[in-house]
Amino acid sequence: MTDLRDVIIIGSGPAGLTAAIYTARANLAPLVLEGEPSSTSDQPGGQLMLTTDVENFPGFPDGIMGPELMMNFRMQAERFGAEIQTVKVSRVDLSTRPFGVWIGDPTAAQPTHQANALIIATGAQSIMLDLPNETELVGHGLSTCATCDGFFFRDQEIAVVGGGDSALEEANFLSRFASKVTLIHRRDELRASKIMQDRAFNNPKIEFLWDTVVTGYLGDGKLAGVMVENVKTGEASEFPLSGLFIAIGHRPGTDLYRGQLAMKDNGYLETVPGRTATDVEGVFAVGDVTDDYYRQAITAAGSGCQGALEAERYLEALHD
Repeated sequence: MTDLRDVIIIGSGPAGLTAAIYTARANLAPLVLEGEPSSTSDQPGGQLMLTTDVENFPGFPDGIMGPELMMNFRMQAERFGAEIQTVKVSRVDLSTRPFGVWIGDPTAAQPTHQANALIIATGAQSIMLDLPNETELVGHGLSTCATCDGFFFRDQEIAVVGGGDSALEEANFLSRFASKVTLIHRRDELRASKIMQDRAFNNPKIEFLWDTVVTGYLGDGKLAGVMVENVKTGEASEFPLSGLFIAIGHRPGTDLYRGQLAMKDNGYLETVPGRTATDVEGVFAVGDVTDDYYRQAITAAGSGCQGALEAERYLEALHD
């Protein structure tokens, strides 16, 4: 028989586990389907599981390791009665009530679980270069978040890969700490907005490496540089640096909901302004799956709290 729950939370990063803490304390016995550790795109615990030192999360004056922080989230949620399953959701049906959630075979006639309220916290992943040893170097010189890790590269020579607004924003931010920031771009012109280009061109700490792609990483256990290749001449060379920031975009975890929930043009879930409610009553989106601007653990956690409170109030009205 299909398992019926009041609340199911899909995803277990800061947003999902905060939602679990709040709904569990409200005696809603949430079920958290956290994903499977088969790839970085479906990582239980979210992207912080791939992060080393986290120094900007309030309450930890000496910093905390990303995996330790997420384990604390998890234990706190379980302490209040949240059930966490390490499984991957293969399908959801938001056209029926209760909502259907499938684990395993998405073509099965009956869903594995049903939920009166659904909180989506499937996050967003940074688009990477897909080079050897990439995952192992994240947090060891390789990063996707300047505001998270820029402080660690004070007075060092680093680089940013990308050519859009995000890449230039990262480069400008990093120039506060680094002695030099090199922007590596595969074309001979930027696609960023003019105001962002002007800021970068006028920044004496930012230099540009045009028509160039990164083809490999140097260093054993810690990034020491990159292999680069000029796309026009084919010339390959080594480029020494102590930090590399990849800023070529993000991919929200929204494939399950295409055609069922309203989305922004960039694929992120759309919610009611100032809230977490989606265009389907009883479905709430929290964290980076709907946030294409802040992308911080603390904002994701706050969003998870909002989603939990909205789900609780929705269920109260539903049961009344």
